[in-house]
Amino acid sequence: MTTPVARPADRVVVPALGTTALLAVTDPAALPTAEVVLRSELAAIDAACSRFRPDSEISRLHEQAGRAVPVGPLLAEALAVALQAAERTGGLVDPTVGAAVRGLGYDRTFAELDLDEPTPAAPAVPAPGWWRVSLEPVTRTVLLPRGVELDLGATAKALAADRIAASVAFATGSGVLVSLGGDAAVAGPAPHGGWPLAVGDDHERALTSPDAVVTIAAGGLASSGTTRRAWRRAGRDLHHIVDPRTGDVAPPHWRTVTVAAADCVDANTASTAAIVLGPDAPGWLAERELPARLVAADGAVTTVAGFPEGR
Repeated sequence: MTTPVARPADRVVVPALGTTALLAVTDPAALPTAEVVLRSELAAIDAACSRFRPDSEISRLHEQAGRAVPVGPLLAEALAVALQAAERTGGLVDPTVGAAVRGLGYDRTFAELDLDEPTPAAPAVPAPGWWRVSLEPVTRTVLLPRGVELDLGATAKALAADRIAASVAFATGSGVLVSLGGDAAVAGPAPHGGWPLAVGDDHERALTSPDAVVTIAAGGLASSGTTRRAWRRAGRDLHHIVDPRTGDVAPPHWRTVTVAAADCVDANTASTAAIVLGPDAPGWLAERELPARLVAADGAVTTVAGFPEGR
């Protein structure tokens, strides 16, 4: 995972979305305004997209499956981003994996999970397919077929990072970096030399014991991995990244994949797709000229498309 290296006076850290949100600015005077934007955007994305809240907008959408219903602008944007990610990856990242994720046992916030549950997971069933979801962008009307459950976890958090970074930079003129659980977006004027980001399997431990440190001046850097949000069912190791083609967890080929891209959404989409692709991921990333660092289950490191090879 990735986490920013910044002076404490220039940053704020808050718990959010089941993880940690960190915002850093180049101008300390901008921090109060930046924190207001951060908290407001985080609350909005949670209210719109959380599948763990019965009062969230996406939960209400599930209740109205089978008929076209209007949705708010933020959920419409989040769903459009998720469908675009699915199309660009050929379905490797698919928002219709909700039932599969729930069947594996991830049916509540991660903090509430029994991490060693004796009951087996439900039999794996492939995702219904992102193309079955209809979104009319002008009227913001969504038709979700009955039996299709959405999980926007692969893109919504990254979208929030991009939105917060852009909003803070616009409101304050400061350079800003936002990291949500290690998925980072930057906007505005970067500090001299760029924003340093620590890379590791765990974004919290990476700050003190990084596997690598890289810098970015624009865009986003995101990591996906199979070690942080992991649990056991009936003695079987499971994690939160599902292969939509099978409805089961992605094979344990890569432990962590870190990708740099034009924004955090693109970076996180690619890092998630790479976990699902397994051994084919380096070639897939190289074809798309996406700098990436892939850590295998045994710790071996592969870099592609110019990602720094050293620490």
